[in-house]
Amino acid sequence: MTTIARNKGFSLLEILVAFSVMAISLGILLNIFSTGVHTAVIAEEYTVATQIAESLMARTGVETPLVVGETSGSEAEKYHWRVSIAEIPGLQQAESSAAALMEVNVIVQWDDQAARRVELHSVKTGTAL
Repeated sequence: MTTIARNKGFSLLEILVAFSVMAISLGILLNIFSTGVHTAVIAEEYTVATQIAESLMARTGVETPLVVGETSGSEAEKYHWRVSIAEIPGLQQAESSAAALMEVNVIVQWDDQAARRVELHSVKTGTAL
């Protein structure tokens, strides 16, 4: 009775195929994770910009006077904002009324390359001029 000894193990070709499949899979996974991180960073920037815009809108007419004009500034040297206040044209009001409706626009911009921005628009009551 003769027994034939067989080599047990992997051939070089099988190892190369396994490493190739693993390298391609890791490349795809790293791409997915980096895209997710990039999206999370952009979402965080939009959240901060929205909070700045809401804060500016809430302060307008309370801490800062509600007068026709435009003010601008920046937050954290990244977010540049502009608040515009204008009377609403074509709105007739009673002569005895001391109140006027004012349109308030807040724009927060950042990331000069992609020109990302958040805009808020509202109508507030101010004193007639």
